[in-house]
Amino acid sequence: MKSVKCMQLDTDYVRAQFPAFQEPGLRNLAFFENAGGSFPCRYVTWRLNRFYRERKVQPYGAYPISELAGGEMDEARRRLSLILGVNFDEVAFGPSTTQNSYVLAQAFGRMLTVGDAIVVTNQDHEANSGPWRRLTEFGIDVREWQIDPETGHLNVDDLFPLMADDRVRLVCFPHCSNVVGEINDAARLVYHIHRAGAFACVDGVSYAPHGLPNVGRMNADIYLFSTYKTYGPHQGVMVVRRMLAAQLPNQGHHFNGGTLYNRFTPAGPDHAQVAACAGIADYIDKLYHHHMKAGRDAGARGVWVHDLMRQHEVSLLEPLMHYLGGRNDIRILGPRTTQNRAPTVALALDRPGLEVARDLSPLGILAGGGDFYAGRPLQAMGIDPDHGVLRLSFVHYTTADEVDRLITALDQVL
Repeated sequence: MKSVKCMQLDTDYVRAQFPAFQEPGLRNLAFFENAGGSFPCRYVTWRLNRFYRERKVQPYGAYPISELAGGEMDEARRRLSLILGVNFDEVAFGPSTTQNSYVLAQAFGRMLTVGDAIVVTNQDHEANSGPWRRLTEFGIDVREWQIDPETGHLNVDDLFPLMADDRVRLVCFPHCSNVVGEINDAARLVYHIHRAGAFACVDGVSYAPHGLPNVGRMNADIYLFSTYKTYGPHQGVMVVRRMLAAQLPNQGHHFNGGTLYNRFTPAGPDHAQVAACAGIADYIDKLYHHHMKAGRDAGARGVWVHDLMRQHEVSLLEPLMHYLGGRNDIRILGPRTTQNRAPTVALALDRPGLEVARDLSPLGILAGGGDFYAGRPLQAMGIDPDHGVLRLSFVHYTTADEVDRLITALDQVL
């Protein structure tokens, strides 16, 4: 089997899998706001369209169309669980990561007792921060693991004092921040958290677009991400491992409490969008087989595609970071090199970030400006959230030519 290092991502093939790149209205535009949501791949849009046309009935019923509808929903859960390295019943769907976090926080609030403690960070955006902080209403001690105000870095040595007693039951942290961009060593952090006797909740919203991780190897108790950022429909996925899921009180209908993934879905799921998530697995398989031809199991294919995406993104990130590092009129949040950094680069500028993003638009560059629900890390680094930052984010379907166009445009507007 060829290693990823021997391969080069075929971006022509990749872009042919995304209908957006064939749309006349999007031609000659370079999309650099992927951290807010990626384009959906054609397998997802095809599955979603088919479900609405052919199978939009109550699933899991007694007639063939209903059985097909339920089967497609099960297929999505099964195939994603194999890629993520977890069990079928450990994958739950919800309308968004923020709402999934809120449901889980409510469950923890009813499981924990007054005086128990949890740890959150000020590196995360609100999805994996705000809902947990509200547990103070249950008498829970909420402790904050704070970032370095200059670099935005989370130092593991700062976590240990927060877990020094035996009261901490849960630690919530991001796999990657959506403004700092640094990739935290999630497996190492989970190891230390477990040694302290606590559960680990990892926010993967800003990491998963760059390759779905093997959560089983990471050993996280909870892993959260949004499928509309991983080339799919607008859903949130929460992996809740069996040992923890069985302990948490049921948040769904009382008659659904016997199925783990139904325990954390208070309302009925969006059947069509859940079914369409199987298209994400389709895409990962297509990428693998296009580049490798030979087969592996689903988990190994997922790891290989993850590494291929990451390798391509790093190659594009290098010239951008080199260019930005040569300017003295901007502040780069997070690492200034490609090591341990996702291709999500937030810049603090004299002008408001949204204003600069608007200036880039006529030049064919679609970027983001604002606080991105990350007011806590911005404030911790001395940046006014109302002023915001310019955020440049890309994924594996971005090309070297688009990065060159971005650099040229930045030269004009900065």
